[in-house]
Amino acid sequence: MTITAAEVKKLRDHTGAGMMECKAALTEANGNFDEANTILRKRGLASAAKKAGRATSEGLIGARLSEDRATGILVEINCESDFVARTDDFKQMVEDVLTEIEKAGDAAGDTLLTDPSGPVQKRLALGIAKLGENMAVPRFVRYAGKGYVGQYIHMGGKIGVQVEFAGVTPDVAARSEFAVLVKEIAMQIAASSPSYVSRDAVPNDLLEKEKAIYRGQIEQMQKETPTAKPKPANVVDKIVEGKLGSFYGQVVLTDQISIRDTKMTVADVLAAASKTLGAPLTVSRFTRLRVGEGAQ
Repeated sequence: MTITAAEVKKLRDHTGAGMMECKAALTEANGNFDEANTILRKRGLASAAKKAGRATSEGLIGARLSEDRATGILVEINCESDFVARTDDFKQMVEDVLTEIEKAGDAAGDTLLTDPSGPVQKRLALGIAKLGENMAVPRFVRYAGKGYVGQYIHMGGKIGVQVEFAGVTPDVAARSEFAVLVKEIAMQIAASSPSYVSRDAVPNDLLEKEKAIYRGQIEQMQKETPTAKPKPANVVDKIVEGKLGSFYGQVVLTDQISIRDTKMTVADVLAAASKTLGAPLTVSRFTRLRVGEGAQ
């Protein structure tokens, strides 16, 4: 029987498979759309099973923002080679997965990525069948309804940042100075990779571990110079606090030196922007994803 271009396009739009694959499936199914869809799904799942276990350390970070900037999504999708990651088909798959997360809304969770009967795994199977590489969607992050969300994609999709601001009024959101601030903070996170928003967010057990390391370093130095007078406890405490300040400067966003102005910390940048914009702006949370960190 004759398979029309419209029928092929409809199946392609529904499945994401290639034109030739869709035409072949429709021919095999004698033009039955549902049966052709099932054929493509079986082929995709079979191909995915065959390629499972192969390393997926390349890929892209996908990003999507709502128009009001109240909701933002980042997702990491991995494949085996950078060549495949740069194809239009792979980029379309990233967009399709973002759409599924967007549709799931507040119900979006890890099972959305892992359910073999769910839309993400089905879409992934079709991509594996078409592009010939193992693929995975190891993680995503979604912010919604708690502040103003900004994003920044670096290195052509290899690093993605999502940052949420509190204290943003509609008037502030419309200001060009605020847009500059959002980009600057997101770029700061991309470049400097902090782990925490503020000092208060650093876990106590991590702080105690760091302090113990610093005290151990001081003790080792004293052992190596036995003729030196032992340092009093209060002096040791001051040295430890000084070293802890350097630690904060590495892992805490607001303590980091600004990548734009090395005479300012990020806290200084936020304070200056708050004064200019007339609103107490703060960063409430952020996420930095780098391709390969969550790879299978």
